[in-house]
Amino acid sequence: MKRAILVSCAAALVAAVGTSWAKEAVPAAADPVLEKRAAQLAVELRCLVCQNQTIADSNADLAVDLRQQIREQIKAGKTNNEILDFMVERYGDFVLYRPPFKATTLLLWLGPFILLAATAAAFLRYLARRRRQLEQAELSEGDRARAEALLAPDKERP
Repeated sequence: MKRAILVSCAAALVAAVGTSWAKEAVPAAADPVLEKRAAQLAVELRCLVCQNQTIADSNADLAVDLRQQIREQIKAGKTNNEILDFMVERYGDFVLYRPPFKATTLLLWLGPFILLAATAAAFLRYLARRRRQLEQAELSEGDRARAEALLAPDKERP
């Protein structure tokens, strides 16, 4: 009986918390052509809050605002390029989900490769240093005899 009461209280709490986080749905445009064009543009722009999602995929408040701004600019008669140029002017090249390859975005494009090369170089340097340390280490006669006894397959181990 106590368990049933506890479960029902937990369910009520989850329901209450879930509805408090809910937001009102953004109404879709009355014009399906406008909505399709806005969706195509939203896929081209990065959410500046999430950074790994397009504004089409993000539910962040900024992404919602940017999608609304796209709709307003489409209604104002702007072309796709004009809208993208406006967003880049306002937020920089980083707002583009696929930023152009140019001097200001060089680090965005080459950064992962530079990081990978630096990591590989550091790892190779570590291996070389470790190999030198092992080559320079000298074993005492007792340690050498124990090592040979452990490595010998047919000999009895002490």
